[in-house]
Amino acid sequence: MLNRRTFVVVGAALPPLAFFGRRALAGPATLETSKLVYLTPIKSDGEESRCKAEIWFAYHDGDVFVVTPPDAWRAEAVRDGLNRARLWVGEYGNWESADGAFREAPEHMATASLEEGAETRAAVLAAMGAKYADDGWSAWGPRFEKGLADGSRVMIRYKLDA
Repeated sequence: MLNRRTFVVVGAALPPLAFFGRRALAGPATLETSKLVYLTPIKSDGEESRCKAEIWFAYHDGDVFVVTPPDAWRAEAVRDGLNRARLWVGEYGNWESADGAFREAPEHMATASLEEGAETRAAVLAAMGAKYADDGWSAWGPRFEKGLADGSRVMIRYKLDA
């Protein structure tokens, strides 16, 4: 029965639900459900790099894959031998604006490498296409595919620690 008290309580709950959106209802993000991972390379002294980013990814065959320009710090870190990385799973917007909130998300350590396998690349792009179909993949998918073919993009595999 709807009475004034119920109306006030429900009315008070609606703005926070609208503000937090599906995160308020969805529970913890997983590699299967999240649209973003936040990542940072680990420097040779074991400390996190200052470089961080939130990025689209695919979770495929137990690993995390991202596509990025070859001159992005993510790719340069791998080429420079900084192949350890920390990943957080969730959706908190731009990492700089998130005020560190992503650090409370599920965390994974991983070893990064450049992925060159044509079959793996095709499977990852297909997984990303399904995942981001409503998020602009019709524009980004061809860019990623063309970029991987002409070298203006690279694919990084993050092999998660057991």
